[in-house]
Amino acid sequence: MVPATTEGEAMRGLRSACAAVLAAGATVVGRRVLDQVITRGGLGGPDRWQRTNHHGAQVTLAAGPATAAGAVGSVLLTARNDHQAMRIPAAVAGMGAMALGLLDDLCGSGQSRGLRGHLGSLSRGELTTGAVKIAGIGLAGLLSAAACPPTTTTRRAGRVKRLVGVLAGGAAIAGHANVVNLFDLRPGRAGKVVLAHLPLAWGRRGVPVAAAVGAAAAALPDDLGERAMLGDTGANTLGALVGVSLVAREGTGARMVHLGTLVALTLASERISFSDVIRRSTPLRALDELGRVPQ
Repeated sequence: MVPATTEGEAMRGLRSACAAVLAAGATVVGRRVLDQVITRGGLGGPDRWQRTNHHGAQVTLAAGPATAAGAVGSVLLTARNDHQAMRIPAAVAGMGAMALGLLDDLCGSGQSRGLRGHLGSLSRGELTTGAVKIAGIGLAGLLSAAACPPTTTTRRAGRVKRLVGVLAGGAAIAGHANVVNLFDLRPGRAGKVVLAHLPLAWGRRGVPVAAAVGAAAAALPDDLGERAMLGDTGANTLGALVGVSLVAREGTGARMVHLGTLVALTLASERISFSDVIRRSTPLRALDELGRVPQ
């Protein structure tokens, strides 16, 4: 007889594998459909979706919505049993990040960049789409954290500690969405950051991160080939889903550490270039350039 614990772990692993495969397939199909609609002049036509990357190559933003919808849809369809309680938190965080990322991708001016830039514009009375996105994803993260099923630690915590845990968890989910987006400056970089979370997919409450990994893997070839980019829509959504899986298994203390790490990375990005750091490190540079089409 197979022990119940082992059987449960096997089912969780199978569920996560199904989520990853479904997310990958939905991303590919969604991208093809979206490309057809855009090519025929729908949704503003090709010009609205084209961007120039750091090499001067023309890439499409269509990969972002396809990836985001594929990942979120996969969670909603595959979450069962131990993962079922993850549906609402993942949907709130993922769909919030997708909608607000798309707003910034298609309507943002691009004049204000980074947390400092958006807050600076806000202090001058200028409301940017980036500032709206920061506030909106923060709120979505907070609602998502509040909806996360309690862990053994948080269930035993007092009311104040639980509140602190929700606040820290919400900020961590939003922070994860932002940090993954910070890496979307070179082909395939943000996708690789998401893929690095693959080991988390096989544990408890791992369906959201499994779906994010599957969608990122499907989008990676076009991203590396400089034919498409995740944009804020894709990167923010995948980051939010990874954040949800992490927060859902953390107690209040772990959420505080998680949040502190993300805050440190965000503040560091305002002062140093991650691209420069990667370029100066031989192992990081080799990993960063892996699979890219030589220019």
